[in-house]
Amino acid sequence: MVDLAEEEMDNPTFRSDTVLSDVHLHCPSKRHLMVRLNAVGQPVFLSHFKLLWSTEDLASGKYGREITTGREHQCRSGDELCDKDRSNIKKEGELNSEGVETLLDDDGDLEVVRRPRSASDLEAEDLLRDIVCPVILMKGKEDAFEDEEQECTCSDVVKIEHTMATPLEDVGKQVWRAAFLLADYILFRRDTFRSCSVLELGGGTGITSIIMGTVAKRVYCTDVGEDLLAMCEQNVALNKHLMEPGGGEVKVKELDWLKDEFCTDPEAPYSWSEEEIADLLDHCSVIMAADVFYDDDLTDALFRTLYKITHNLRNSCTVYLALEKRLNFTLRHMDVTCEAYSHFRNTLNDLENLQDGKMKYTVEPIKLDFCQFLVYERIEQL
Repeated sequence: MVDLAEEEMDNPTFRSDTVLSDVHLHCPSKRHLMVRLNAVGQPVFLSHFKLLWSTEDLASGKYGREITTGREHQCRSGDELCDKDRSNIKKEGELNSEGVETLLDDDGDLEVVRRPRSASDLEAEDLLRDIVCPVILMKGKEDAFEDEEQECTCSDVVKIEHTMATPLEDVGKQVWRAAFLLADYILFRRDTFRSCSVLELGGGTGITSIIMGTVAKRVYCTDVGEDLLAMCEQNVALNKHLMEPGGGEVKVKELDWLKDEFCTDPEAPYSWSEEEIADLLDHCSVIMAADVFYDDDLTDALFRTLYKITHNLRNSCTVYLALEKRLNFTLRHMDVTCEAYSHFRNTLNDLENLQDGKMKYTVEPIKLDFCQFLVYERIEQL
């Protein structure tokens, strides 16, 4: 995001030191509450992100509710129609077969019978109507959060503390769309991840690791920065009840891609024990990362870390990478480009073409026609 500060109408100046995730502009979460200031003085908000299927339904293997957004049904697999779509088509066919005469009143005017509104229609309208309007509360007003505490055990709500607008180096404290996309895929393919041991690189606020924790056995959610990791750990605690039915756990750990080793300093708050490193290397079968490819140097560092970790794993591993292609106009190209994505693709190709006697990497794209479990805008750039 580029902020435009107009000192004079004829002499605008551009600033690019503030980044804002538009998840918060589109996602109709319940509301925003400022709960505290973090270590660097940024306001920390608490948002509710509604799961369209509850974890109780997921645990029982039942599909809890139909996924609708306005008139568009998003519960589709490929080109297949939902049961509701099929029933509507059948009803429309029956209506047409009866002839137009049945729709005329005594005067010969066309009388249209409106279809009754279903519960899912009302629910979809409520979701669309619940626009995000940040509300800033004074610190110390603990009674204002009593209703939040009462709803702590909701089985269909993920509660996430996050910041809204940050410098580039703190973007991990925000929630990004690719994290929702990866969370959707985890819930859609939950049997694939059940009882797995998982590593997330660049976990940020922890929302994807939390969703993975509802089905996996153990998730190591990693990032850098004590303030960010503390926020992530708080989010894991806020959503512990979502993971308890499946017996999963999320461990928040430091993992710096610019360093060669795991942090094992016992004085560091999010360091690794030797037992945890051994557990990761012996049992990890899934690695994931969402929206971490925005800086070329960090992308290179991540792939180096990825290679080193997979090289030392006891078993084969599947890596899931989710990202959003962000288009920017650059003066160097005098065109709209996506340099960060291009660098990511080139690095990914290098990894796939790597000639290694021990390791072999195969890259496959995943179609985005799976069901949507969280309310966000699934754009074509994902």
